[in-house]
Amino acid sequence: MRVPLSWLREYVDLPATETGRDVQAKLIAAGLEVETVEQLGAGLKGPLVVGQVLTIEELTEFKKPIRFCTVDVGSANGTGEPQEIVCGARNFSVGDKVVVVLPGAVLPGDFAIAARKTYGRTSHGMICSGDELGMGDDGSGGIIVLPPEHEVGTDAIELLELVDEVLDIAVTPDRGYALSMRGVAREAATAYRLPLRDPALLDVPGPNSYGYGVTVSDPIGCDRFTARTVVGLEPEARSPIWLQRRLQKAGMRPISLAVDITNYVMLELGQPLHAYDRSRLDGPIGVRRAEPGEKLTTLDGAKRVLDAEDLVITDNRGPIGLAGVMGGANTEIADALPDPETGRITGTTEVVIEAAHFDPVSVARTARRHKLSSEASKRFERGVDPEAAAAAAQRTVDLLVLLAGGTAEAGVTQIVAPTAPRTVTMPADHPDRVAGVAYGRETVVRRLQEVGCDVYGQDELVVTVPSWRPDLAEPNDLAEEVIRLEGYENLPSTLPTPPSGRGLTARQRLHRRVGRALAGAGYVEAPNYPFVSEQVFDQLGLDADDARRRVVKLVNPLSDEEPALRTTLLPGLLAALRRNDGRGSHDLALFETGLVFRPTGEEVRAVRLPVDRRPTDEEIATLNAALPRQPRRAAVVLAGAREQAGWWGKGRPADWADAVEAARLLGREAGVELTVRADRHAPWHPGRCAAFYATVDGEETLVGHAGELHPRVLKALHLPDRTCAMEIELDLLERASEGVVKAPSISTFPVATQDVALVVADDVPAADVEAALREGAGQLLESIRLFDVFTGEQVGAGRKSLAYALRFRAADRTLTVDEASAARDAAVALTSERTGAVLRGA
Repeated sequence: MRVPLSWLREYVDLPATETGRDVQAKLIAAGLEVETVEQLGAGLKGPLVVGQVLTIEELTEFKKPIRFCTVDVGSANGTGEPQEIVCGARNFSVGDKVVVVLPGAVLPGDFAIAARKTYGRTSHGMICSGDELGMGDDGSGGIIVLPPEHEVGTDAIELLELVDEVLDIAVTPDRGYALSMRGVAREAATAYRLPLRDPALLDVPGPNSYGYGVTVSDPIGCDRFTARTVVGLEPEARSPIWLQRRLQKAGMRPISLAVDITNYVMLELGQPLHAYDRSRLDGPIGVRRAEPGEKLTTLDGAKRVLDAEDLVITDNRGPIGLAGVMGGANTEIADALPDPETGRITGTTEVVIEAAHFDPVSVARTARRHKLSSEASKRFERGVDPEAAAAAAQRTVDLLVLLAGGTAEAGVTQIVAPTAPRTVTMPADHPDRVAGVAYGRETVVRRLQEVGCDVYGQDELVVTVPSWRPDLAEPNDLAEEVIRLEGYENLPSTLPTPPSGRGLTARQRLHRRVGRALAGAGYVEAPNYPFVSEQVFDQLGLDADDARRRVVKLVNPLSDEEPALRTTLLPGLLAALRRNDGRGSHDLALFETGLVFRPTGEEVRAVRLPVDRRPTDEEIATLNAALPRQPRRAAVVLAGAREQAGWWGKGRPADWADAVEAARLLGREAGVELTVRADRHAPWHPGRCAAFYATVDGEETLVGHAGELHPRVLKALHLPDRTCAMEIELDLLERASEGVVKAPSISTFPVATQDVALVVADDVPAADVEAALREGAGQLLESIRLFDVFTGEQVGAGRKSLAYALRFRAADRTLTVDEASAARDAAVALTSERTGAVLRGA
């Protein structure tokens, strides 16, 4: 809601020294979100005056139409002589009154005006459009043409109200009353403790039997409908400048007098209105639900097929408007046009004014169903004061009579569904207990009365809520009003005291350690939305029966292109890698930890939980049973250089071994020894894919994969060559963990190193060889490392040599050579027995 400060001052006598910034601070303290204060006319400097076009000479020797004009500006130029001005606009004629800026003036944007030679003539100033003056769109599409009654030489800065301050307020859904000058003025009056001149306090005639016919068939959807008729309007009447300028400052474009008046009253009182051309109405107005399949062409020219839940305005022909959203094109106010034969101006001369109150939920659903948000629907959705309908209709009638020369018919139609005032019972000390501040009963009563409530009672207050505050429905709402008006800044700041002995769970600590470890290893965290397209599984090369293809689909997804919940972290990470690579970052190492959603097919249908009580344990268990399995995983993706080249060396590219090492790193953080084996698993390259196993609940369990992605996957997803990835299930690592990770013990005794090279068949996994060596070496083995793999004629066809470095150490003594050698020989013996390995060179 844009609120011009000059307009606000009409309802509240703000101190003359108060600036827009001052008012902004007061309203923010009162709970309104005033985002900005726009300074209109900042830097504007005259002379800027009203001029009258005397002559127009068309300059035809140029590519575009150019006019050389003489304009009477009175004595504003110091000579009284006509001002010579070059102009390219075509929407004005000889005799028109226009806005002229003279040399020496400065327009918004620090645009200085001076005499200059252009198109072979000297232009002494400029004839102005609305955009050049910072007024916005006035609908003319060109030069401002003023009404003829304004005198030549009048100061246009004051006439057009070009200097002002506009407060831009972000209105939250519970503050619908602030979508009007009346609502904001009430808040300003309360903040400054000044009286309010309520623009809705008008003398309104009572309903009678000879008003325009209206039938309301759905009193729940429309509980109030007021209709007034004005006849004898002058079609050629234009909106006065003050009215146009107020609409422009509020962010609306002037259209025609009748429409401008309804928009003006809506901004003033917060009550949306609609004006019908009475000559286009066929019979009485009706309010009902639409018939399925009915059609309506709205004012925006769109043809809409109506739903049975849409509330519509009708006449004898059918729907003529979507109630509370937008009117129909077949009854709109006609533009004022000259008759081609007589030259007489024709247009709408009789209007029927509608001021109604519609159900907020119905309006909101209709607006969303038709994807049609309007100024009216925004207000009805948030709550409109039903008691303001009659006053808004009267205000509209008064302005039409005053500005359009109309006559108000005596007939007044008012249909009101019987309703009782809303009351809320609240203990007088309830705001005190909510805020932790002792306000006292007198303060509570005074603040609620300032809001507009009627308050009765002593210890137990009975509060009658004003009609313009539908958001006040329970004691906490009333407490919030007291607290905000007393000042949020006056609330004491008291930090809660947490109970002792509580901290992160073991699961939470593991997740944090994993994130810190990956960040420390050079990976950048890249969280992604948990939504995927099912087409990505084809791009990843997953088999038709792959469990990752079984997804949970959302009923109302954020994007129709990604309607499913992810079953793997890789699609989101690979998309992030592709975006960054496409933007010039080619050396990438990204990671993410998060939930995946793996339905088992055994989920039951979720029950609808009650809202009037706490669900039972059985109901919560049934709800949990309806959820898919949601394990937490960690994944990394790598591309480009893993180590940068420089004076220290050539650097190296990221490869599958880095992805494998990332998994080992997470295993170490969890205190789990991972077993690595070769595997074939999409989307990884079948020859460069590793599977990780850990002992979970006494059984060896697959926990993840790593390696280089398949070339077909890289091509399908447009990824860099040799992109690598790793994904591992953190929940399984947690279950495999033995609890708190033990710090390594540092022995004071020296280490004994023994190297051994074993020749085995090509199909023997290195992991099996390492496991046998580790078991055979016994307790003295501190670590084992594979440092060389060799194939060639020296070891024979179909065989390979694996070289290991074994480190032995005792905790209580220095090992002898014989002890280290005996441990090595025992390891070799067990490995030979299990894998057929022989010592190389033996």
